[in-house]
Amino acid sequence: MTTRIKAVAFDLGGVLIDWNPRYLYRKLMADEASIERFHMDVCTSEWNVQMDAGRPFADGVAELVARHPEEADLIEAYRARWDEMLGGAIDETVAIVDRLLHAGVPVFALSNWSAETFGMTRPHFPFLERFDGILISGEVGLAKPDPAIFRLFLDRFGLRAEATLFIDDSPANVAAARTVGIEAVQFMSASQVERELTLLGLPA
Repeated sequence: MTTRIKAVAFDLGGVLIDWNPRYLYRKLMADEASIERFHMDVCTSEWNVQMDAGRPFADGVAELVARHPEEADLIEAYRARWDEMLGGAIDETVAIVDRLLHAGVPVFALSNWSAETFGMTRPHFPFLERFDGILISGEVGLAKPDPAIFRLFLDRFGLRAEATLFIDDSPANVAAARTVGIEAVQFMSASQVERELTLLGLPA
């Protein structure tokens, strides 16, 4: 089977790397309800995206400590103990990457990630060195789902939107990729991605 898809791009967190702040906060807080409240009201996903888009962690932490001084230790742990939020590689998806590369399909990563914390993350995951290119949001000052980061990604690596497949666990990011003409699939599981690749005529 021939395919119009000539390159595949993966999100990292939740697709290839198991990252979850709860891994850290289960060590620091008494119960799941307290952890959920903290992430809903203090270190929210919206706040984290600011660092993903290039805001220095020191600024983001200082702002939250000023607003929530009673939570200062927990807020500061978000950066100081950030590596404790990392699980391992999601091996089933990494195996898909390796099969694509073995078949000669260029593979890229496009991920929302703070430049500060990605620098400490990358050495833990040697498979990242096999990618043909990686674009990290915090390094360019743009974050998904802004369509501009997808256009930058295509330009940086010389890719055509209609010949590129993007895989991400966020529905909003998948929708944004499609607005610039990229074929996009929401990640649910490695087996589901394998089926999607097969339907597109790619090795899975």
